[in-house]
Amino acid sequence: MRLFFRLLLLSCISFISTAQPASNRSALKIADVMQGERFVGFLPERIQWHPNSQEVLFTWNPEQDTLRSLYSVKREEEKPASVSLERQRGLPEPGAYNSDYTLMAYAKDGDLFLYDIAADSSRQLTHTGQRESAPSFTSDDRQIIFTADRNLFAWHLQEHRLEQLTYFEKGSGGSSRSPDAQQTWLDEQQMELFEVLRWRDAQDRLEKERREALRPDRPQAIHLGSKSWSGLQLSPDHRFVTLRLRSDATTESTQVPHFVDPTGYLDIKKARPKVGHSQDTYEMGVYDRQRDTFYTVSTLSLEGIYDKPAYRMAVYGDTAAQYESPRAVLLHGPVFSDQGRAVVVVRALDNKTRWIAELDLSTGQLQQIDRQQDDAWVGGPGISGWNFSTGTLGWLDEQTIFYQSEATGYSHLYTHNLDTDERTALTSGDFEIRSAQLSRDKQTFFIIANAESPFEQHFYHLPVSGGSLQKVTDAPGKYEVEIAPDEKTLALRYSYSNQPWELYLMDNQPGGALRRVTESTTKAFQSYAWREPEIIRFKASDGASVPARLYRPKKGTTKGKAVIFVHGAGYLQNVHRWWSSYYREYMFHNLLVDNGFTVLDIDYRGSDGYGRDWRTGIYRHMGGKDLSDQVDGAAYLVEAVGIDPERIGIYGGSYGGFITLMALFTSPGTFECGAALRSVTDWAHYNHPYTSNILNTPVEDSIAFRQSSPIYFAEGLEDRLLILHGMVDDNVQFQDVVRLSQRLIELGKENWELAVFPVEPHGFIEPSSWTDEYRRIFKLFQGM
Repeated sequence: MRLFFRLLLLSCISFISTAQPASNRSALKIADVMQGERFVGFLPERIQWHPNSQEVLFTWNPEQDTLRSLYSVKREEEKPASVSLERQRGLPEPGAYNSDYTLMAYAKDGDLFLYDIAADSSRQLTHTGQRESAPSFTSDDRQIIFTADRNLFAWHLQEHRLEQLTYFEKGSGGSSRSPDAQQTWLDEQQMELFEVLRWRDAQDRLEKERREALRPDRPQAIHLGSKSWSGLQLSPDHRFVTLRLRSDATTESTQVPHFVDPTGYLDIKKARPKVGHSQDTYEMGVYDRQRDTFYTVSTLSLEGIYDKPAYRMAVYGDTAAQYESPRAVLLHGPVFSDQGRAVVVVRALDNKTRWIAELDLSTGQLQQIDRQQDDAWVGGPGISGWNFSTGTLGWLDEQTIFYQSEATGYSHLYTHNLDTDERTALTSGDFEIRSAQLSRDKQTFFIIANAESPFEQHFYHLPVSGGSLQKVTDAPGKYEVEIAPDEKTLALRYSYSNQPWELYLMDNQPGGALRRVTESTTKAFQSYAWREPEIIRFKASDGASVPARLYRPKKGTTKGKAVIFVHGAGYLQNVHRWWSSYYREYMFHNLLVDNGFTVLDIDYRGSDGYGRDWRTGIYRHMGGKDLSDQVDGAAYLVEAVGIDPERIGIYGGSYGGFITLMALFTSPGTFECGAALRSVTDWAHYNHPYTSNILNTPVEDSIAFRQSSPIYFAEGLEDRLLILHGMVDDNVQFQDVVRLSQRLIELGKENWELAVFPVEPHGFIEPSSWTDEYRRIFKLFQGM
């Protein structure tokens, strides 16, 4: 009866792609497709330009060797060649350019190098036992600023001279004793009574003054107590140094036992803490070298810095709308203009607010520019759902910054004039700017966007003044773009639904022709006609239009069986026209279709690529709309595709495993069986950064955790369940399924089994484990 009412709600089914499966396919075997790259081929990865803009470097393995190797291809050529180890030793690493792009400073193996682009030669600047990193040029190109031993140094290029700019160190710099009133009285009494003590004290003071007078001109020590620091930056005028300070929280880490260890003994390794643990706290420090003073940035002027999250009032009836103390934050930056104006990104650690503000370096005060508030959590492309990312932010000129915001519900590119407080939207519409990079001449933005449709991502140009996106790439699919340092040529990884990633070169202009560089797939892979899944939308029970990929058998071969695949990560897109990160699953789905199954792969609520409302549709209830989208997908299969309602299975890994458990526990009878791989069973035992965004914390929002965790609903299991988990998974830990197993045992459940993989982490590695796992899954579905 429940299924009947769901069927009545289905309508408005729109087919976006109607490609039909090809025929004359060779037979697929699970043992073959689960070989991964050994079967598909090793695709080009880690693509980067040589700083001379004439050569692209990438890792590849066309010969199926034990390890990948470094390859290169010249800009005007199309045939790649391997790079010898001898040449690799002298290759520059990615680094920072000077203002006219004639020199590049880079760090390699802990030392600093300077690469002359015209001469195609590198010069080693340091050869020390400490580790130098993060080099950058000063605005006048006369110095290279870098970090060593957590302090800033300057290499003066013309004088060949090294200068230490800061001297930050832990501790108090003096006696750790803090005398009380009694001790102070005794100290003063001793000085009053004894001449010898007064004499020696005078000698010590005079000797210290003499040492200070004779000391070379070096930075004074700044003692930071027990705090750690990182991210040192020097302002363009060399006056101010900023850094991030961290006070470590006391937390208890989880432990992961390794049962199969080379020593023959049990090896227990530390792993992450659990959600809700005490969090590190952060500040931004400013050192004024001119005044020799150190202070921290104040966030008290930021709008909403004291605000409590909305759910505290809406769900728990909290009558106080504000905290007594300001919310804990994390500051990113500063990002400096050429003349030294500074802007920072401030992220609330509860990730419900992101501020962009101008920083007055001389006072440590902030002037708010933009506030992005989200009662769920701040995120989106170019913004990031994680607190430890600045996102898109830069300067167009001395008055104007650019950044991305989800103010309209989709991530778009904005400019803001700091002097007039005028904000301008450069892009708009029901699509997302995936990334934005400003050209060297500051006249053009280079953009990746899904403006054509959510299922494709293309490369565009956009004038900094705004206007229409100028499409550069053409063929449907996805493009991962590396722009040459001279910005004349693009190195692209391109793929389509049934075509894996390959490397191409292209002129950086609309209408340029793609020149293919690599041919990576194996003959075994090429011998099979891989399907292009249909992209459809079906109507959910709440009226939402849900995107999905549909794999159909040829007419006459269907068995009325179907499998729904649930992708992992939650915030990930798997309905698209490019080669899936779930490529083993994609090949398995082809195998299922060969055996008469229909497969549906859904971008449920919480998935990436569809804007803010879709992204946050799971807030405070994982296993809510993300699960109902799967249940409505099953109803769609029955109504629109003719699938037997008694012969639908479901499976997925990680978040997909979690949804599989929730489906079988809370909607019995919808699915005949399910396979839950590396699945979260209780969100209170997962990590903090991911979980606290969506469910807050167990202490603050216990309702959200109870309604979202499968372990609380295990009594609902009626259908067949296969659980599969790696025993050395340090992400979703093996303890998750052990706890669920005990719960199922105590409930007297019979229709379940657990398969363990002793040497596998969260993402399986060994082909033998992949093969064993998917043989079990295939057998489960064959039994429907």
